[in-house]
Amino acid sequence: MKSIKKWFKNNKETFKFVSIAFVIWQIALMLIIFLANKYAPTSNQYLYTEKNLLSPVWLWNRANFDGMHYLSIAKNGYSLYQQAFFPLYPKLIHWLTPIFGSQGLVAGWTINLLSFYLALFFLYKLLAMDFSLRIVKRAIVYLLLFPTAFFFSMVYTEALFFLLIVLTFYMAKTHRWWLAGIFGALASATRLPGIFLLAALAVEWWCQYQDKKKKIEKKKMINLLPSILLVSLGLLFYMRYLFVNYGDSLLFAHVQAYFAAGRETSRIILLYQVFWRYFKMLITVDRGTLTYFVVVMEFLTAVSFSGIVIATYFKRWYSYFIFSFLAFLAPTLTGTFLSLPRFVLVLFPAFILLSIWADKHRWLRIIYPLLTIPLLIFCLVLFTRGYWIS
Repeated sequence: MKSIKKWFKNNKETFKFVSIAFVIWQIALMLIIFLANKYAPTSNQYLYTEKNLLSPVWLWNRANFDGMHYLSIAKNGYSLYQQAFFPLYPKLIHWLTPIFGSQGLVAGWTINLLSFYLALFFLYKLLAMDFSLRIVKRAIVYLLLFPTAFFFSMVYTEALFFLLIVLTFYMAKTHRWWLAGIFGALASATRLPGIFLLAALAVEWWCQYQDKKKKIEKKKMINLLPSILLVSLGLLFYMRYLFVNYGDSLLFAHVQAYFAAGRETSRIILLYQVFWRYFKMLITVDRGTLTYFVVVMEFLTAVSFSGIVIATYFKRWYSYFIFSFLAFLAPTLTGTFLSLPRFVLVLFPAFILLSIWADKHRWLRIIYPLLTIPLLIFCLVLFTRGYWIS
């Protein structure tokens, strides 16, 4: 009991900052959604459809688009083409639905709330190991203000996946390697980029092994090396499930073509080719359409984050870099930047770097919120009214 009280006392500042930031952010999202429901036009194509008296009306638009798939999988298991969605998140919804009811909607939202709060808490503790509290707090605020950050509060995998990524790095940095491997395995059962934590942990292990300042027993470090391999288990178990039930262990990739998202899974398309494709789209797509706005946002995300991710290498954040680089690059190999503004949310090293740059340059401290806050509001309104954003 004393140790628990001591732990809470030692983390009082972390709890205080994270709680205030999280609550203000949630209230702001709810207010924007409330006003959008009253005044913004609606597109019915991708709105959450399983509406019933048990489902809170104010939560319905949290399950638009992919949210419907996750709730459907949680309720009925996989149906046609839904194997593109990894199993851990819908499985958690399925397990918790008897507690919350509402056909999984409340369960899914609750998982996201808890996951994201814990993710912010452990992100604070992780970053505080290497950076000043001013940098840490700004990085978290910049993450919350990013135009697609509202996905952390939707019935999507973003919040859970982000928590598992942060926990994996946190456990590795605090030398709890078996826990790092377990959380990495859960991450690779949540989203495909979770498998890149295998490479990141291998790099982090090597950096710790070579660090002469930290007096870690070399023999002990070697004995911990197998823990890294645990990361692969989440993906391998899902591939085995797909092979046993559908005869195709890579079905999660092969069904992508049926979502009309323009993803090419039969061959690899290089990054420069995707940029060239988007250059042509910027010229040919009608500038007065929502499609053009989405194309611009995807293109600008690709340009900015490709530079920021590369910059993390020169900061010598090698384990952060390798995960961010692979998680950024992988979806682009399908020939599109589709959903990239959402995918980059979990690349927290980018937000650390933005925070460091903003600490040195006043103009960035001014421009960043002036750009991102209006975009966050606009994107949130569009998503909750059924328009495609990311």
